[in-house]
Amino acid sequence: MARIRSLRASQLMHSCSAKELPFRTTDELKPIKGLVGQSQATEALQFGVDIHSEGYNLFVLGPAGYGRHSGVKDYLDTLAKKKPVPPDLCYVNHFKDTYKPCLLRLPAGMGHRLVEAMDRLVEDFRNSVPAAFENDKYRMRRQEIEHEVAEQQDKALEAIKQRAKKRHINLIQTPSGIALSPTKNGEILDQDAFRKLPDKERKKIQRDMVVLQADIEKIIHQVPRIRRAIQRKVKDLNQSVTRAAVIGLVEDVKSDFQDQPAVLDYLNRVLEDVVEYAEELFLSKEASGGVQGGGQVDEAPAFNLTRYRVNLLVDHRSSKGCPVLYEDNPCYNNLLGRVEHLSHMGTLLTDFTLIKPGMLHQANGGYLVIDAMQLLQQPFAWDSLKRCLRSRDIRIESLGQSLSLVSTVSLEPEPIPLDIKIVLVGDRMLYYLLHDLDPEFSKFFKVAVDFSDQMDRTTKNIGLYARLIATLIQKKELLAFDRSAVARVVEESSRMVEDAEKLSMEIRCIADLLQESHHWAKNKGSRLVRASHVDQAIAHQQRRLGRVPDRWREETLRGSFHIATTGTCVGQINGLSVIQLGGHAFGHPGRITAQVRMGGGEVVDIEREVDLGGPLHSKGMMILSGYLMGQYVPDQPLSLAASIVFEQSYHGVDGDSASSAELYALLSALAQVPIRQSLAVTGALSQLGEVQAIGGVNEKIEGFFELCDARGLTGEQGVLIPESNVKNLMLRQSVVDAVRQGKFHIYPIQNVHQGIECLTGLRAGQRGANGRFPKNTLNGLVEQRLIDFAEKSRSFHANDGKEDKK
Repeated sequence: MARIRSLRASQLMHSCSAKELPFRTTDELKPIKGLVGQSQATEALQFGVDIHSEGYNLFVLGPAGYGRHSGVKDYLDTLAKKKPVPPDLCYVNHFKDTYKPCLLRLPAGMGHRLVEAMDRLVEDFRNSVPAAFENDKYRMRRQEIEHEVAEQQDKALEAIKQRAKKRHINLIQTPSGIALSPTKNGEILDQDAFRKLPDKERKKIQRDMVVLQADIEKIIHQVPRIRRAIQRKVKDLNQSVTRAAVIGLVEDVKSDFQDQPAVLDYLNRVLEDVVEYAEELFLSKEASGGVQGGGQVDEAPAFNLTRYRVNLLVDHRSSKGCPVLYEDNPCYNNLLGRVEHLSHMGTLLTDFTLIKPGMLHQANGGYLVIDAMQLLQQPFAWDSLKRCLRSRDIRIESLGQSLSLVSTVSLEPEPIPLDIKIVLVGDRMLYYLLHDLDPEFSKFFKVAVDFSDQMDRTTKNIGLYARLIATLIQKKELLAFDRSAVARVVEESSRMVEDAEKLSMEIRCIADLLQESHHWAKNKGSRLVRASHVDQAIAHQQRRLGRVPDRWREETLRGSFHIATTGTCVGQINGLSVIQLGGHAFGHPGRITAQVRMGGGEVVDIEREVDLGGPLHSKGMMILSGYLMGQYVPDQPLSLAASIVFEQSYHGVDGDSASSAELYALLSALAQVPIRQSLAVTGALSQLGEVQAIGGVNEKIEGFFELCDARGLTGEQGVLIPESNVKNLMLRQSVVDAVRQGKFHIYPIQNVHQGIECLTGLRAGQRGANGRFPKNTLNGLVEQRLIDFAEKSRSFHANDGKEDKK
């Protein structure tokens, strides 16, 4: 097999040449509009917005920090300007059933006009109606009606009095009512005198008194009926006066809303109500009741002029296009609105003016963007949103009412028709979970807008990316970047996505890099941000989060961790892993060792045995066992006992990127051939012996390089990586320079044979026509060792059987 050549320095980082960028600074670039590098997401977003069928709400999925919220909102803001402004929403008193406020939908801006008109009308009521009741004509007419009661009562009593006088009986007014007393010769008889009268005369007087008393009682019983009739007349008078005082005022307001039948109908009902309850509103002490500034009610009137005001729930007078709103706290009340209460003498009172809107009301007719995770974390918010989408209306009710937990009387505002596009924003896993676990989710959110985390690094896309950078610079009011700085940002973008042929769409991280580069340029008094400032920002980011890797490397240099970077050793190899801490990833070399002996064909993964190995790592070990069984001694039992371990590993290990390194250590132990400790290895193994791609290749290489560099580069050190990972290389300049100078090497490996030859310097060997590997090849030595184990195992079991027979 041909000797594996290390990669050239030019293959370790896909540089972006500043000379190829057709501008000098970002000031020359036009800001970009729309979503960059998100063609599929843009198509889905446009489809979801254009289709107006039920259930076609949107779920924007993708990683956080990739511009999902801002990108979607910018797109919707641009689109919303071309859409019609939705109507204003008002609640007004029902009058006949005050617990069920009525809804008025008015053209944008007319709701505010109605509020002002009704406020003026209420003030006019307050001034005009009491003035009408102070009129002399009204007073005289009322006095005439009230005198009728006294006149009718006096006439009836006078008639009885005359009849009584003829029968020698006198009517006497007492505090307790009317009393009858007999008389003689004009004098009132006392009881003694009355008893002395002859029996016939006395009995006659008693009969007359009984008849007169009955007549008096009839008159007294007629008084309430007479009073009620008079009260009706007074009420009719009051209503007549009120109607005359207010009808002109109401007609003036109606003239401003002639094209709004709902408003005209409401004003007619206002007129009838103010006439109906004129006495309660203007002639009773309670009419002065109201709300104090501290939220306390000074009185609890059955009627006051507040009943004629308008609660403007949603006001679109200053809107241009349909609303696009984002709710960052999507709790139940913030979404569906609420009914507030005021405290009065230990009780809570409310009316239609205390109805407050939610975001569904304010965004009705437009778009509402909600973070899906925050929505799901709020109690009852998700179910309530689905209920609104299902019924296509918004019902304002407390949670107690919604869940039937309370039975107290409360407001039941008229439901508001819902015409809205809901845009949920969340990560992909949340979308998949909702789709699988909530049967209604796919019914209400039929459009998935999937944001890509990367875009192809083509010349055209680099130009778009430069404009995106210019747009972010303009938004944040940063110093302009020269083209060398833009080129450096493009290179760092490829590193973020771990692919030299791609660009990262993680807008948040790019924006942070721009901000920090601006900071360092400004600190140095530069008018432009240059590549050196971007490099300084990147270096400072690493330094801020470099305490843990620095400490790890320090302990390795001090000998606390045993990792060799020179010499050779049998059954020992340097593996590479990546550790993620606080959004920062760094490579960490680790020593892997293997021990072998005759056994029953088991390869023991010590990490798995002690529950430190994750499922992917265990899978890698099983693949390793499968490779051994398929590669060696096909006609004999695999009589091997082996153990493999990550030395000085005190935390969990997962992933299969070390499976090739573990195999190399095992083959070295079987063949008794030493491995070069100046090399480190990463790569996932297949059962066919292929070395497959892994993640974090840049961090792994740099982690081993930094350790070697700290000890001193010898020119023999390097890293074996899968050949399929070469396209992912975007290494730091220090590594590239060391490779260019021949002090460090990176070897692309396709299969196990290439890797073991590079590590041991011994030819791997291919199985010949005789079915055997050539002698003095690594595969030949491994297979011969396994054959020896198998023969010893048969001999051992044969002797053991003879002893059993004895």
